[in-house]
Amino acid sequence: MEQGKFITFEGPDGSGKTTVSTAVVTRLKEEGRQVLLTREPGGSRIAEEIRDIILNPTNTEMDARTEALLYAAQRRQHLVEIVLPALAHGINVISDRFVDSSLAYQGCGRELGMEEVMAINQFAIEGHMPCRTIFLDIPAELGLERIHRERAVLDRLDQEDLAFHKKVFKGYQEVIQKYLERMIIIDASRSREEVIEDSYQAVKGVLDGTR
Repeated sequence: MEQGKFITFEGPDGSGKTTVSTAVVTRLKEEGRQVLLTREPGGSRIAEEIRDIILNPTNTEMDARTEALLYAAQRRQHLVEIVLPALAHGINVISDRFVDSSLAYQGCGRELGMEEVMAINQFAIEGHMPCRTIFLDIPAELGLERIHRERAVLDRLDQEDLAFHKKVFKGYQEVIQKYLERMIIIDASRSREEVIEDSYQAVKGVLDGTR
């Protein structure tokens, strides 16, 4: 049986990853493709429980290293319980966030260092990386504006100030340069319909082996 392909969606808060990835997977399933949509933090029961701890807005005292370790822990559980079994059964997996998020948010946003955060995550993922990453590119200011306009409840990271989100955006630029060969960059400042269409074409191209 042919191994499934592992594709991730990345981008700053407010880039529309969840909406776009959901629309793309729905369209692919309608075409009869074997595709599983999952997310981080979360994706499995234990990982979702860790997600609740990480994003709970009342956990303001959480240490930055604790946060990074919790992300790595949920990632491990998500990977071994959801992602790897699906790939082994020939199912293509599309994940809303993966390790690149930790590099940008904890490595740069929390200023823990990307190499240090990657070391934690290498222990968790054992070298398993996506074959392609769809990066939804949007400035921090516009992303935050969308969050505050569209979300009724803000989680702990949503509530961080603009300075933090600018550091995250800078971190993503470093991640893109480091892993440029697997990145497909899409301008997410445009209409939702345009972003969904471009993302669909990109993912379809990856699945068909043309991108």
